[in-house]
Amino acid sequence: MFFLADESCDFAVVRALRDAGHDVVAIAETAPQMVDSDVIALAVRENRVLLTEDKDFGQLVYAGLHPSSGVILIRFPQNARWALPGLIRETVQKLEDRLRGSFVVLKPNQIRIGRNPAG
Repeated sequence: MFFLADESCDFAVVRALRDAGHDVVAIAETAPQMVDSDVIALAVRENRVLLTEDKDFGQLVYAGLHPSSGVILIRFPQNARWALPGLIRETVQKLEDRLRGSFVVLKPNQIRIGRNPAG
């Protein structure tokens, strides 16, 4: 699967998905300080699911009706960070066919999947 990791995304997520064979482009490596609207536009152009920990992407997708090819918003407190790499791999494997076009909120004990209102 193809992902674009926003600068806010924990790099352990990038490594875990790359180790699992996924194609992950990390903004921190390719275009640091890119503005959010350009990040989500890049994800759409390259047909990548966006990985982020920045709630502003929820605003862009839901309030701004910005198109996306899918977003995974990671909401993990510091005391649960150790579990994040394994949970992201497990979530992607389990939900791979549902990630495109969805807005997923991933928390330690909860996964919410919503549709992108802009398609």
